[in-house]
Amino acid sequence: MDANTSMVWLIKVVSVFSASFAIAIAAFGGAQGQGKAAAAAADAIARQPEAGDRIFTTLILSLALIESLVIYALAVALVLIFANPLI
Repeated sequence: MDANTSMVWLIKVVSVFSASFAIAIAAFGGAQGQGKAAAAAADAIARQPEAGDRIFTTLILSLALIESLVIYALAVALVLIFANPLI
């Protein structure tokens, strides 16, 4: 194995580990954010049932935005794995 082949192998390994770490952190943060948002919405609806429709709409919008951040992290992780320009 020459030095160039070992360098390419090292770059691939580092890309896979960094991608898996990035998606793990993003998924954990997204799950935490969605849990807190849902808990706050349930508490708000319990306190003011007449405002439930507006709270629910805001909740769905915020959950979609949180989930989009996790999908962006997945896209970056896939780029790190498959579209690395150094390989």
